[in-house]
Amino acid sequence: MPRKLTVLVSFPPPRPTSNPYNTLLVDALRDQPGVTVLNFSWRTALLGTYDVFHVHWPEILVDGHSPLKKAARQGLFVALMTRLQLTRRPLVRTLHNLELPRGISHVETGLLRWAERRTTLWIAINDQTPREPGRHYALALHGHYRDWYSRHPRSQVIPGRIGFFGMIRGYKNVPGLVRAFRELDDPSLSLRVSGRPSHDGLVTEITEAAGDDPRVHLEFGFLDDADLVELVTSSELVVLPYPEMHNSGSAFAALSLGRPVLLPDNEVNRLLADEVGADWVQSYHGELTGRAIVQALEAVRGIAPGAAPNLSSRDWGPIAGQHVAAYREALALVQRTRSTLE
Repeated sequence: MPRKLTVLVSFPPPRPTSNPYNTLLVDALRDQPGVTVLNFSWRTALLGTYDVFHVHWPEILVDGHSPLKKAARQGLFVALMTRLQLTRRPLVRTLHNLELPRGISHVETGLLRWAERRTTLWIAINDQTPREPGRHYALALHGHYRDWYSRHPRSQVIPGRIGFFGMIRGYKNVPGLVRAFRELDDPSLSLRVSGRPSHDGLVTEITEAAGDDPRVHLEFGFLDDADLVELVTSSELVVLPYPEMHNSGSAFAALSLGRPVLLPDNEVNRLLADEVGADWVQSYHGELTGRAIVQALEAVRGIAPGAAPNLSSRDWGPIAGQHVAAYREALALVQRTRSTLE
């Protein structure tokens, strides 16, 4: 029987604003035999007992809402990395994004690069994640959200409604979506953008892009689960125009709610279309245009009523098993390194 395993994850207990991915993963891990999962606190990280530290978005650990809080977190982060190194505990990192966030300080960049060098094993969430020489990788897919959103009522589809939802960050190209939509003069079309911008400059840019077009509806703020379900299920098409897309939880949320998505064309998204069904994942080349939106709308109107995308490989139980196997591999890697040094 495999030894018992205690894993510290890098996010705290769930709050109303938490990413459901976090909760679904932790719940599925806790259903795995012999596995204990601890939610993050600095006290647990620095003083607690655990076998593996699993970090998802490490930039959160070195940031803060004020200069004082940011400096304090960065000091704690140094202490945590030092503890992991001295105790030879493995650090496992999920590659939600391939690059570091833009616009962060040199100190944050340096700390995150240090954590990258200290990482024992990297979890890729799809087969197309680039593998860097000298790093160890495991695969653990992104799960669906069908059960999570099933408790909320769904809306009737509004014909011609285009939807965008989620945290609004610069790399997601929301102003480009608004500009592409406004290339279309069809009064039967509408665009609804809902989410919390990462900074005020995005509010200004998106609002200016929308102009006085009455078909564009902007809602800046946190979107709770019920509102998310209402927005997605009322949309005929969800458009996620991130120029560089390696993974998108929003795409899985939309597909989990039975709504097709329009995504930039790349190998990851082509494989996703093959997996879930080509009608459900429309794609565009280069810059998003109004024509691409119309073509995608016309294509998804061919989806049979009551049809659903194939998300059978995205169940959380097997995905949790993939994570546990990755944790045990990381422990074995540390043990082999220790034996070599001795």
